[in-house]
Amino acid sequence: MTLPEHGRSRDEVVADLTARHASDLPTHGGRTWAYVYDSGLADLDPVMDSARSMYAAVNGLDPTVFSSIVGLENEVVGTVLDLVRAPEGSVGTFTSGGTESCMLAVKAARDARRDVERPNIVAPTTVHAAFVKACEYFGVEMRFVPVDHSTFRADPAAMDAACDSSTVLVVCSAVSYAHGVVDPVPEIASAASGRGIPCHVDGCIGGWVLAWYRSIGIDVPEWDFTVDGVTSISVDLHKYAYASKGASTLLFRDPAMRRASYFASADWPGYAMINTTMQSTKSAGPLAAAWAAFQHVGADGYAELAQRTYDATRALIERIGAIDGLRILGVPDASLVAVASDDDAVDVFVVADETRARGWYLQPQFAYLDLPRNLHLTVTAASLANVDPLIADLEASVAAAREIPSAAPAPELVEVARNLDPDTLSREEFAGLLAFAGLDPSAVSGQGLPERMAGVNHLLEAMPPRLRERILSEFLGLLYSPTRG
Repeated sequence: MTLPEHGRSRDEVVADLTARHASDLPTHGGRTWAYVYDSGLADLDPVMDSARSMYAAVNGLDPTVFSSIVGLENEVVGTVLDLVRAPEGSVGTFTSGGTESCMLAVKAARDARRDVERPNIVAPTTVHAAFVKACEYFGVEMRFVPVDHSTFRADPAAMDAACDSSTVLVVCSAVSYAHGVVDPVPEIASAASGRGIPCHVDGCIGGWVLAWYRSIGIDVPEWDFTVDGVTSISVDLHKYAYASKGASTLLFRDPAMRRASYFASADWPGYAMINTTMQSTKSAGPLAAAWAAFQHVGADGYAELAQRTYDATRALIERIGAIDGLRILGVPDASLVAVASDDDAVDVFVVADETRARGWYLQPQFAYLDLPRNLHLTVTAASLANVDPLIADLEASVAAAREIPSAAPAPELVEVARNLDPDTLSREEFAGLLAFAGLDPSAVSGQGLPERMAGVNHLLEAMPPRLRERILSEFLGLLYSPTRG
């Protein structure tokens, strides 16, 4: 791309973007069952768009210059603190998303224990990868603890046994992304507290839903600040609060821990740089949009959205569980459902391809340790109207999958993949490996992916995680290779 010699009109620019956007999966309508969160409220987006546009150029870096953002953030964070039953004196920060919230939770725990030379955090294997990212960025050791292979929940005794004098944080999920279950938070937090270790609950994707389920009388596991030993919680707003993307919260029982999450630098000739998040300059647009969503939807609206989400989730669990060849993994506690095969003739990666051909996106999840491959469904308030059509197409997809030969690679190819060392392969060798895996670098234009991904997914699943990471990093680098005019 080169800059146009002369500026284009608004209509031309919008028409160009509209044409490009047409190839994306739909973000509304309830047919994309991952990555997007659809309230089904037709008038919510325009309200948020207006708020975001008004504050788009407002810089959240300095509240002494743009003072209105202080009130907006206090009201948004205060609402979430009330929702998770935080005690008086609790505080929080508005962040750009769940990953930033989780990373700041790890930074706070590390910086609060400067006396620990080699800090570690303890978490179940099902914890979100954002915590792995945090450990890599901040020089903290991650200690993974296996989960129960039937319930997919963390093992409190094993978590406690993994802790030592260098453990600065224990993490559990409410709910886990992969399987949608709440870890035994009371037991884990109690054991951590007994050792003097903070306990963070990752409620990024499940916290809002669980809190509203409780408020409308649905029984949910205990997980919030009413649990002794829980010291911090992350809750996203651009998920089930249906705010615009770029909105999350990190909440602390103790203000001192929040201070440890901040960054400050006054030892230079410019302005005193005090950051509450990992960003410095940041648009206040997402904050304003989240505030507008809260005001527009209201408590009664969120209660109704929670009920619709619950009804859709229960209906899906019941209906999918009745499809011959499929089974629900674990007992989902909120609004995430993992679907596996219980029949060798039904390849869930092929089922994913078949449902996509019918206009749905179900997210493939690879097998990990003793946890089976499956399909992930994020259920939202807009999903209720789509239960019947999805089930009809899912049944048809399973039937079609039975007639298609397995996409699993030959055992000898799996063996070759498992023995490759990602640290010794050259860029040219990776290019050949990408082509072999179905990610042909020469075809990387636009999407750069085959229409059917089952074979690719099986090959990637067969690779050791480090090789898979390198393969996908190389592929991403090819996708984002701008041409210069």
